[in-house]
Amino acid sequence: MALYNKKLSPIKKTEVLDYKDIDLLRKFITEQGKILPRRSTGLTSKQQKKLTKAIKQARILALLPFLNKD
Repeated sequence: MALYNKKLSPIKKTEVLDYKDIDLLRKFITEQGKILPRRSTGLTSKQQKKLTKAIKQARILALLPFLNKD
């Protein structure tokens, strides 16, 4: 029987995911501007949903680009 180490979430449970915290949101976006999947980020499902909503809200308010054209 294999023992698995539980991954710790990169965001503390007390830390609030906010659309205005652009530096934190950029950690969870690829170079192309796509949102990283949950298996890559290590977030819980609740945190991933809040992260997705925050990123989308920041994009609508033009705080984050929809696409990175470099």
